[in-house]
Order: sequence, then structure tokens, then C-alpha cells
Amino acid sequence: MTSYAENSVTVLGLGPMGRTLAGAFLNAGLRTIVWNRTPGRDRELVERGAVSARSAEEAAAASRLIVVCVVNYDASDAILRRDAVTDALEGRTVVQLTADTPNRARDTEQWAAGHGIRYLDGAIMTPTSTIGTADAAIIYSGPEDLYREHQPVLNALGGTHTHLGEEIGRAAAYDIALLDIFWTAMAGYAHALAVATAEGITARELAPFAKGIGAILPPIFEEAAEEVDTGSFSGEDNPITSAVSSMAHIVQASEANGIDAGVMRAAESVARRVVGLGHGTDGFMRVAEVLGRREARQ
Repeated sequence: MTSYAENSVTVLGLGPMGRTLAGAFLNAGLRTIVWNRTPGRDRELVERGAVSARSAEEAAAASRLIVVCVVNYDASDAILRRDAVTDALEGRTVVQLTADTPNRARDTEQWAAGHGIRYLDGAIMTPTSTIGTADAAIIYSGPEDLYREHQPVLNALGGTHTHLGEEIGRAAAYDIALLDIFWTAMAGYAHALAVATAEGITARELAPFAKGIGAILPPIFEEAAEEVDTGSFSGEDNPITSAVSSMAHIVQASEANGIDAGVMRAAESVARRVVGLGHGTDGFMRVAEVLGRREARQ
């Protein structure tokens, strides 16, 4: 490809992540055009050499690659689906780095195809502090040739870039699944700290032991993935009935201290459902199979 200096990229959306993305493009020597619905957020970027577009349509027309990073697809649609902006995007590539659901990505792909807009969906898996460094991680889905065409410019964002497949919802599906792990874990940790504090244990006292729990999870994740993919849910070493007993203890200790145990009650309820279906001797990952059954979602 030609050098970065001969290329340009537009960034729509200048929240904390959008500003960081634009900054990384600038650091790579790219001519960077920026626009934000709320004026004034581009001041520092302009001082560093970014071009401030007067409107979203002007920003869209200024580059062949448009990167969008706003709060959700409602906000993205409010920008992109205005007639003047849609017209300006014809023939250009939109890389959507806004977080939302797989179905919203699929809807956007259909809209883009209907207006002659080339479209990639993506998700940023690491915080703003990693962008432009080796620690960044960004995933993409959509046409592989389109991804390869723009990969040299996207690489300016640093770190690891992974194309997950041509089905447009795949990046968002990964994102949702991984955020599910993160926020469920954080909710569990917050609840654990509340219980510990109620029992006279400070958060700092518990933290080293909590890190120990975290350290045993990677191999458990690998083993659990094998069980889910193969449908073999061995409970020889730790049947789900044991998990139900542990969960009941957590609920009892929480509520004895006046702490809401709703999250753990929900987990316990699902585990008890698995036992009730005759899988009491299976391992805990049988829960994933039961949750995925169509009748469980009706």
C-alpha cells in the first residue's frame, strides 16, 4: 500500500475511545478527519494535526475509510442513516467499532448493502489505555478481502487484530460472550466483597485469595470448552449437586447479613433445574447445554 501520509481516515464519534482511536491514527502519520455530534471534543486532536469536519457528511466524504465509535447502534444510526451522510458514504468503507448486539450488526450490514456502502463490524476488546500499544486487541467480521484491504491502516491502532469470519455478526457475538464473562465475574467479585466486608474481612485482605481463584480459571475454561463442544459433561470429580450445595451456602450467608443474593439465587436456580432434569451427576457445564435448549428460552 501507499504510505500512511498519503492516506486519510475519518473517525466519527469522539468519546474517550473515539478520541483515543483518532490519536493513534495521528501518531501513525495518517491524515485524520474527525467529527463529533457535541462540538468541542476535537480541540486537542486538532492541535495535534487532525482536521475538524463541519458536519458528519463532510467527514464521511473526506476519506475512503470511516471508523465509527459511539455509545451504541442507536447513536450510530442517528449519524449514518441521515440522507446526506448515507449519500456521502456510497462507495466507501465503514468500520463499525461501536459495541452492540449481533443482530444490530446484521441489520446494519443489510442497510449498508442497500446503499452501496462497504461494511465491516468490529469490537475493541481492551481499554483506551491500550490503543496504539502492543496490548490492544480488536476483532472484526465481514468480507475478508475488505478487511485485508484496510488492515494496514487499522494496524495503526496497535496490538492484535483478528478477522473472525465473513458472517457480519460474529465479532459482536464474541464481544457479547466475552463481556458476559467479564461482567458476571465483576458482579460476583462485588458480591463477594460485600459478603466479606459484612463478616469483618477487608477487601484488601480478600484480594490475594481472590487472585488465586482467578488463577485457576484458565485451565478450567479450556476443560469446560472441550466439554461443551463434545457434549461430555463429566461430574466424576465435582458433580453439579456439589455446586448447588455451595451456592445455597452463599445465599444463606449473604441473606443472613442482609445482602441481596439475587444473582447467586438465579445461578442456583439454573443449577437445580439441571439436577431436576436428571443430570445431577454431571459436571457444572451441563448448565450451558440446558440454557441453550430452545425450550429453556421459551
